[in-house]
Amino acid sequence: MASPSDQKAAIIDGKAIAHTIRSEIASEVLLLSQKYSKVPGLAVVIVGDRKDSQSYVKMKRKACAEVGIKSFDVNLPEQVPEAELISKVHELNAHADVHGILVQLPLPKHINEEKILSEISLEKDVDGFHPLNIGKLAMKGRNPLFVPCTPKGCLELLSRSGISVKGKNAVVVGRSNIVGLPVSLLLLKADATVTIVHSHTNNPESIVREADIIIAAAGQAMMIKGSWIKPGAVVIDVGTNSIDDPSKKSGYRLVGDVDYKEACQVAGWITPVPGGVGPMTVAMLLQNTLDGAKRVLEQQAHHISFD
Repeated sequence: MASPSDQKAAIIDGKAIAHTIRSEIASEVLLLSQKYSKVPGLAVVIVGDRKDSQSYVKMKRKACAEVGIKSFDVNLPEQVPEAELISKVHELNAHADVHGILVQLPLPKHINEEKILSEISLEKDVDGFHPLNIGKLAMKGRNPLFVPCTPKGCLELLSRSGISVKGKNAVVVGRSNIVGLPVSLLLLKADATVTIVHSHTNNPESIVREADIIIAAAGQAMMIKGSWIKPGAVVIDVGTNSIDDPSKKSGYRLVGDVDYKEACQVAGWITPVPGGVGPMTVAMLLQNTLDGAKRVLEQQAHHISFD
């Protein structure tokens, strides 16, 4: 029997898996354009000039172009009145060529995020954050129109790596509306036994150590040590934290919420940061946009054939 220190975790290559998914999407987009002479359209709305938001948005727009999804760019100034942003969302709701609307978060302080997100048409909510979509995700036997991209990407990484979730102990570290909460609901839908660890949890380490599957989404650099991980467990690291690194040209490097080096010695499977969950988030956004477009175009064709 090999000692734990000899064990090296299998790497779940999110970049490669996302590449495969993007190729599948590109083929489907081509089929749609041949069948309906229309392609899926994604509107990406950005308010202000936060550097991180801008680079995310740039990445999303580039990804759209690569798979043949039409990108509608809406760039608004930092000081835009809330009412103006809402009317922009309404305009996109009514736009026939837009099948998905994404409002890049966070929004400036003077804008009520909840209000904006609930104004997005349910049929175009490709981020999956509309309260009705989250509500359906939480209910047994109901299915949301869209599932949030990062959680969906986490589950897709598991299924495409041949890792079954059913009956497994899954521990989600973090309870944000964007990742922790929806990913725990998705795991529950997939028949895992789910525990959520958060900032008020007593002795988180002992809970995490019971997990067959760990989803780390706490936003704390390298918080989960090798000693927290059960040998052979699957580790999906959603965290992206920058830490100082003088040896890098930029002066920093990106790390996850898991101590990668330590975890690799113990875990059975692990996602790297970067190159794990990140590329999957964008791939799932494209998938959601494609699904939204297919739903609309098929319904329209159905109506036409019955008119």
